[in-house]
Amino acid sequence: MEIFDLLIIGGGINGCGIARDAAGRGNSVFLCEMNDLANGTSSWSTKLIHGGLRYLEYYEFRLVREALIERELLWQIAPHIIRPLRFVLPHHNGLRPAWLLRLGLFLYDHIGGRKLLPPTRSLDLTRAEVGKPLAPGRFKRGFEYSDCSVDDARLVVLTARDAADRGAVIRTRTCAIQIRHADGLWHVTTRNVLTGEQDVVSAKVLVNAAGPWVENVLSSRAGVEAKAKVRLVQGSHIVVPKLYDHDRAYIFQNSDGRIVFAIPYQDDFTLIGTTDRDYEGDPAKVKATAEEISYLCESVSAYLAKPVTPQDIVWSYAGVRPLYDDGASEAKAATREYVFELDLPGGSPLLSIYGGKITTYRRLAEEALERLSSYLPGTKQGEGWTATAPLPGGDLDVSALPALTAELLRDFPFLSPNHASRLAHAYGTRAAKVLGHATSIHDLGRSFGATLTESEVKYLIAHEWACTAEDIVWRRSKLGLRMSQAEVDALEDWIADYRSQSGPCNRQAEKRA
Repeated sequence: MEIFDLLIIGGGINGCGIARDAAGRGNSVFLCEMNDLANGTSSWSTKLIHGGLRYLEYYEFRLVREALIERELLWQIAPHIIRPLRFVLPHHNGLRPAWLLRLGLFLYDHIGGRKLLPPTRSLDLTRAEVGKPLAPGRFKRGFEYSDCSVDDARLVVLTARDAADRGAVIRTRTCAIQIRHADGLWHVTTRNVLTGEQDVVSAKVLVNAAGPWVENVLSSRAGVEAKAKVRLVQGSHIVVPKLYDHDRAYIFQNSDGRIVFAIPYQDDFTLIGTTDRDYEGDPAKVKATAEEISYLCESVSAYLAKPVTPQDIVWSYAGVRPLYDDGASEAKAATREYVFELDLPGGSPLLSIYGGKITTYRRLAEEALERLSSYLPGTKQGEGWTATAPLPGGDLDVSALPALTAELLRDFPFLSPNHASRLAHAYGTRAAKVLGHATSIHDLGRSFGATLTESEVKYLIAHEWACTAEDIVWRRSKLGLRMSQAEVDALEDWIADYRSQSGPCNRQAEKRA
């Protein structure tokens, strides 16, 4: 019987980040996820790699500094799915004074060791291009600063892919149904939710990265009473047709103290979010409420010349953030710091993770392994290796994506520019693997719509754990914004036929990419 060094429950960004770091240090790793990778919190974010400007108001200086450092590190290891983005912050008379905004942005520019991203600058919104979409005559001054956008679900999948390439076993659609410790080991009974097949996996260390379900894993399955508490905070977003033509995002202040982003999204859309409200109930059933949708529409309409209404929405989504409960009175003030709880029932280490944010996942993984180092004596002390090793497809310069797109168009001249650009941004230097030896568009097989082809679908099943149409059109891509329901249904039917011939989908991606 194989005994793993680490068994990780949860295939979100934290679980996959720990799996990658541990595998790269020579540990044997098994990760199980009851649904798809990034199925929960990690795919429902605002799609940003950022320091969190508003957290400065809550004196979260350590968190902001760490996030700002990570911002440029992540951009350099995944430049195909992370892009620099400039944010416009209009000064709103009667809310935060201009001097406070300048001070906050000065700190934002300097406490994180910014090297690559351009600094903050002041704006005359009566003359600048970015002032044109705003309500006429209402906003005269503003500031422009830097952060980054990210394809959050792809960040999770590529992190898992790298972990698997380094030897980790990644099992999706695999639920941990029973957890016990005996003879100094953890023994976890897993069940494949598609086939019903059960297995028992043993490991020296158990990592509970179940996100919103972290307490359930502890109490209901492991029989451990949690000392820390999780606070579930709902964040909802809406997507509307593109509101303006330039490439900058906006950060709008509200009278309730919150902020709302309006972000260029998928070329033809604008992403608006987010909300903060406490959530009770099943995290898998969270949905954007009518109240939240109205709040987001009203918040951006207070700034824009053209109002946004619920009728404009082409997609909405909501997620639950599993924050550490620090007793903050309001959801918006709850800390985004991550907290570890280490339990040793029977001497077997169990590390549970509370909180965190996508931007700091890599550092969280490092700290988790530092906490566990005494229980994994054979671990290579490769501290910091993930800061420089590119994620799959990310072995290119941060400015090289246009050149990569041009290379794809040269080597595969049958591609449209939009198709080539999408593949470059999704797969980076691995885009050619998706296309294989194709010499014509027909060699890519069936077309499902929105440039999605049979060749790409097979790649996603074989190398990225995709099992369903939803996995592909909403997590491996956002092509669901462009495909009709009939096209998605046809894709689902094709996948069902293909899976019946090729075997369990969660075993497909075990082959090295």
